[in-house]
Amino acid sequence: MLTAPPNTAPKTPKPAAAPGFSNIQRFWDSHTGHWTARILPGEFYVTRSDEGVSTVLGSCISACIRDRVNGVGGMNHFMLPEDNSVGKDSWSMADGTPSTRYGTNAMESLINEALKLGARRDRLELKLFGGGRILPSMTDIGARNIAFARNFVRIEGIPVAAEDLGDTVPRHVVYFPATGRVRLKRLRALETQVIAAGEFTYRDRLAAQPAESDVELFD
Repeated sequence: MLTAPPNTAPKTPKPAAAPGFSNIQRFWDSHTGHWTARILPGEFYVTRSDEGVSTVLGSCISACIRDRVNGVGGMNHFMLPEDNSVGKDSWSMADGTPSTRYGTNAMESLINEALKLGARRDRLELKLFGGGRILPSMTDIGARNIAFARNFVRIEGIPVAAEDLGDTVPRHVVYFPATGRVRLKRLRALETQVIAAGEFTYRDRLAAQPAESDVELFD
């Protein structure tokens, strides 16, 4: 007896993106029943709607932040703790502003945009993911990212509600700011090789092209 295929059509209308975030790819996720924004290294996304934000992490870090009362929040994805270069570097934007590939600007941008949408600083909570040393031969950038993230939230006084950091595995994270719920999947060893190669390739491309020329890494 044949069974009907699962209905993967969206059950709710696609929510409007907040100003400045219409360029972020969003798709209907039939597994979670939510529209979901998919962010890449150097990107972040904030929303006041009941939607998810998804990314894949190797040595990178994602901070997930939300207002505990009104559910406004989002997620970032940064690759290095901070910019230690002198003058404008190849990771700066065309107008010279710092890139959100760096932790300092990624964190400040995420918080500031959430506040613009109605979040309040005294009601913020945060969850941290990533920072894996996914290949033993790689420099442990993940450990540097973890140390930066923990120091940043300590200085800012933002409570950390949960974290899954370090280890030797990449992660797929889906965050729902409206509720604070997280779907976390630790990826298999075979996928580790692919993600590590992607991070190397991405960093090489970053050194050779301006920030606005970002390319998609993870499928």
